Amino acid sequence: MTDVVLIDWGGGNIGSVRYALERVGARAVLSADADTIANAPRVILPGVGAAAPAMRRLHELGLVETIRSLEAPLLGICLGMQLLYESSEEGDVEGLGVLRGRIGRMPPRPGLRVPHMGWNRLRCERASPLLDGIANGEWAYFVHGFAAPPNEDTLASSEYGSAFTAVAGRGLRFGAQFHPERSAATGQRLLANFLAMEAA
Repeated sequence: MTDVVLIDWGGGNIGSVRYALERVGARAVLSADADTIANAPRVILPGVGAAAPAMRRLHELGLVETIRSLEAPLLGICLGMQLLYESSEEGDVEGLGVLRGRIGRMPPRPGLRVPHMGWNRLRCERASPLLDGIANGEWAYFVHGFAAPPNEDTLASSEYGSAFTAVAGRGLRFGAQFHPERSAATGQRLLANFLAMEAA
């Protein structure tokens, strides 16, 4: 029995996310089939790359409305999280719109290179089952040049020149800007928390 379906839209890091899920005991399936995704108990949208070609590919696969209408828990990772927002400055593209806000470019600051690559601390902003057992100040691994400004959907933030959303959530739709599969115990805990979730 499948525990989670990873949307296989062709973006990078899908294999490493699948291995991370298997390390926490999940049975993960890769799929680009709309029916398989629609009927999954949990869905993850992973991604590395750029917003415009990723959204174009999701449209080509006929998955945009499937993702928007999911009733099962949904987790976007890195670019996958950014695609969950209403729009992105990267390519000036419309996103999936299940989280509120617009993804913006991270401005370069003296001594801070963009893209942001490396370990940063998390600051918990709101309680959520996704963050159970993850304390303020824990470390996570980021690779990104765009980010969501903090807003009402922000569950945890981080700081790189200015504050940005590190973990987001609205209902059963969640996003992690960092890479759980590369974030050691913090990432494993977040994935395990997601796998414990069920549709309302």
